[in-house]
Amino acid sequence: MTPPAPPRPTQLGPLLARRRLDRGWSQQRAAVELCAAAGVPTLSRHEISRWERQRRVPGGFWLGWLAVVLDVPLVALAEAAAATRRAGSTRATGPGRAAVAGARPSGPTGPGRTTRGSGARTMTTG
Repeated sequence: MTPPAPPRPTQLGPLLARRRLDRGWSQQRAAVELCAAAGVPTLSRHEISRWERQRRVPGGFWLGWLAVVLDVPLVALAEAAAATRRAGSTRATGPGRAAVAGARPSGPTGPGRTTRGSGARTMTTG
């Protein structure tokens, strides 16, 4: 008889949604609480939705504040974020987010871009 398979690591989206709902919060309320805790006024309910649907994975900054606001150990959130990235569930790329397989790099190294001297981006033609 083979031993049972180890439990799959929890992915981040369902973990965030479960903790938010356990508190009785809407996505809007979660965004307000995160903004107040972090001192950053720009997080919206739309970003909370993206995280919960695993369209994006929050980076270290937001994982830290999610741990505080949702009262979840940071290591649990970091492990769930890593599991989500490994599973390839995200579709967006950028800082703190998993890259999509086969996606082109963005930023100064992306298509049609070069860097000069101070790092300013310029478009190339031709």
